[in-house]
Amino acid sequence: MLSYGQAEDFGKRVYVNRCAVCHGVSGKGDGPLAPELKAHVADLTQIQKNSGGVFPFDRLYRVVDGREVVAAHGPREMPVWGNENEVDLTTGFRVNPKDLESYVRGRIIALIGYIYTLQAK
Repeated sequence: MLSYGQAEDFGKRVYVNRCAVCHGVSGKGDGPLAPELKAHVADLTQIQKNSGGVFPFDRLYRVVDGREVVAAHGPREMPVWGNENEVDLTTGFRVNPKDLESYVRGRIIALIGYIYTLQAK
């Protein structure tokens, strides 16, 4: 089982590998691809502020897992992450299909936990 620090590091790794290219390392929407996109890239540091001071964990989970559509992330038939969730970031190997749902759930929770640390104070 991961300790809190390891989980935070894992969430950061997911963020840096999958989100920072558009949202930027700091989460402000200033990633290297942001100027190339047609849609405005969200400033992830303002999520809690824009939600009345409450961090909307459930909504973010739905956005990341594809249940809540974000036009800039592409259609749900081919989400931005595609089948990348099938690869374990710590080993580089495919996750056992029997463990895939649990692994992906943990990965999403770690990512959202890291995004929480980016919130403006």
